[in-house]
Amino acid sequence: MEILAFDMSGMVTQISNIALAALGLGLVIFLHELGHFAVAKWCDVFVERFSIGFGPVLFSRKWGETEYALSLIPFGGYVKMLGQDDADPSQLTSEEIAEDPRSYVAKTVLQRMAIISAGVTMNVLTAFLFFIIVFLAGLPTLPTDIGKARPGMPAWEAGILAGDQVDRIDNHPIVTYYELQMSVAFSVGPLKLNGRHLDGKEFEITANPDTTQSHPQIGVIPMESLLVRESSPGTSISHMSEAFMRDDLIKKVGDVEVTNAVEFHRALVSHPGPTIDITVDRTIAPDKSAKEPKDPEVVTKTITITNNYFRTLGFTLDSGPIAAIRKGSPAEKAGLQKGDKLAKLDGLNIGTDIDPLKLPVEFFKRAGTEVTIEVARQPVGGGQEKVELKLVPDPVPGWLERPTSQGEPLAIDSIGVAFHILPNVLSVTPGSSAEKEGLKPGSSQKLKKLSLVKRADATTGNDSDKDLVINFEDSKNEVNTNNFAYAFWEVQRKPLRKVVLTVVENDKTREIEVVPELDTTWPMPEIGLELQAKKLVQKADSLAEAIAMSIKHTRNSALNTYLTLRSLFTGRVSVKELHGPIKIAEAAYHFASEGWVAMLVFLGFLSMNLAVLNFLPIPVLDGGHMVFLMWEAFTGRKPNEKVLIAATFVGFAFLIGLMGLVIYLDIFVHGFSKK
Repeated sequence: MEILAFDMSGMVTQISNIALAALGLGLVIFLHELGHFAVAKWCDVFVERFSIGFGPVLFSRKWGETEYALSLIPFGGYVKMLGQDDADPSQLTSEEIAEDPRSYVAKTVLQRMAIISAGVTMNVLTAFLFFIIVFLAGLPTLPTDIGKARPGMPAWEAGILAGDQVDRIDNHPIVTYYELQMSVAFSVGPLKLNGRHLDGKEFEITANPDTTQSHPQIGVIPMESLLVRESSPGTSISHMSEAFMRDDLIKKVGDVEVTNAVEFHRALVSHPGPTIDITVDRTIAPDKSAKEPKDPEVVTKTITITNNYFRTLGFTLDSGPIAAIRKGSPAEKAGLQKGDKLAKLDGLNIGTDIDPLKLPVEFFKRAGTEVTIEVARQPVGGGQEKVELKLVPDPVPGWLERPTSQGEPLAIDSIGVAFHILPNVLSVTPGSSAEKEGLKPGSSQKLKKLSLVKRADATTGNDSDKDLVINFEDSKNEVNTNNFAYAFWEVQRKPLRKVVLTVVENDKTREIEVVPELDTTWPMPEIGLELQAKKLVQKADSLAEAIAMSIKHTRNSALNTYLTLRSLFTGRVSVKELHGPIKIAEAAYHFASEGWVAMLVFLGFLSMNLAVLNFLPIPVLDGGHMVFLMWEAFTGRKPNEKVLIAATFVGFAFLIGLMGLVIYLDIFVHGFSKK
């Protein structure tokens, strides 16, 4: 008999996280409506109903003169007062209701303004208090250390390097990676970045954010720490003397001490030999059952693993044009230009004698010595000319900055260029699976796509995902030169997948499976260890400091919400960046699973979003009501009933349309499980 075992602790944790997320979201809505309710009562307004949620009432109970309800649609709430009902805006101009001294419309303009603004005021106060608690406890966040500059993106071209720390943008100090992201996302032109390189040298560069995507970006990724998170299946980490454990702190690679993740990856790619010794410090928790309490013990472990090498596919392709040149690099100084095609390196043909994918390694091997390169250049007026240039590569290992998204070029960091690779086969390795499958060089064949197909027995890690298909042609069957370097790196990342090539020959399409083979002369900068993100803990030393930090964080949260709206209206940020109730609930669950501090940060941020959005001048929102009250204050008379009713229905239509849009984006664009 087979017994199905359930992880009850995991199930309980999930249920508690869902409950905490629901409670947190409900609390933000409750406090907003409580603000309206409390000030309305203080002004002696008759409150008919206090509801969490909209639509049909699921549960209600009457205490005193007010009905307290829980309604079906949990995307907000409302306080229904005598003389103020969004479903019946004519009450605002009703003389009969105005005669009741306890109606909303019978109160002075200032009293009504206080009632309307109380919800937003409560949200701001809630966020402020939440942030005080967070900074007293300590807020873990990401520092501005750069783990990678994406090849060809503005930061990479401007000269940002792995390990750099940015501390000012446009002369404004920044402390966290989130502040860096926001500064870029809300930029309206070139940005001046100040900071320090890994060697301590200060820099000042100007980067012009890329605005071709859903929001402005400069293409940087935060730094990893040296703390182990987990290992990936099928990589060299599968062959080790003993297992790594979560929170192991990496100290050495062989005899080389490492102090950050950049040094760690460089040490890996520079390490010779079939095995690598990784030295870690491991913290052993004391035995809780012991009579005398003890401090945690730190022990040093040396773990031997099989060196991780690149896996080649048995053929070489043609190099494409240079897509980007890093400012101040050897390539720029030598006179290389965008659009140049690398043809020869020290007299060796690139594409036949040298695999273009190995160019980052070949230039690194020649670091510190002068090399001769030949490029094919298209001069103004047409034609093609060969240009011979000399340069001295820097000692920067290859493939440290990998193409991790489609369309990214391959970087040769030692000379500062990034180039694409054309899917045209120039040579096939004798005896390889590619040759056995009939792959041939020449113009009669071209690669159409590469598929990484999940094996039936692979159920963990990356291989639990669906098949990955990477196209080298667009919808018009035209060659797409931008995806092969990315596809090659995905082959390395998913070693348990089958590699299937779709080949076009004489207008006939066929599929062949190629078996990757280890190249023991080509070490990888990764061994299959997933590292934790580098963290910075923002913690106040006193209540006064926590209050000051909370004021700044509350102000920045409101400002970021406003800037997001401005960028949406100007088109600088795509509407696809919007998220609706489904993604908000998913985010709430994620932060609940991270702990109560993370949950309070999220709820504080959500409260400020609710405050700003609710005070927009849209009828049926608090801001719309405030506009009507300001009209009444300046003119001395209530708004025209027809105008009021028309504006209210327009506001309802706008909100319903917006809700439909964000729910559509949640389901069909972002997806339920996308992060």
